[in-house]
Amino acid sequence: MDGEGSRYLKAPFEVHEQRFEATERIMALQFSGVEKRLERIEAMIEGLERRLWMTVYGVVGVILTQAVQSVLDYGPK
Repeated sequence: MDGEGSRYLKAPFEVHEQRFEATERIMALQFSGVEKRLERIEAMIEGLERRLWMTVYGVVGVILTQAVQSVLDYGPK
């Protein structure tokens, strides 16, 4: 005998170890995919936020312009 023991004793543990390693690799791939999707979603949200602020500034600008025009209309001529 070579002193390593029976292969029948080690075989079930090797199978479980291989399954565990495969599961870990699959989970790592899934998490990396989720992370990439979250980064894209965050980028889209930032773009929408930028557009929203530009809209708010535009509306405020129009309101201020109308207010200045109405003040100039009532001013001395």
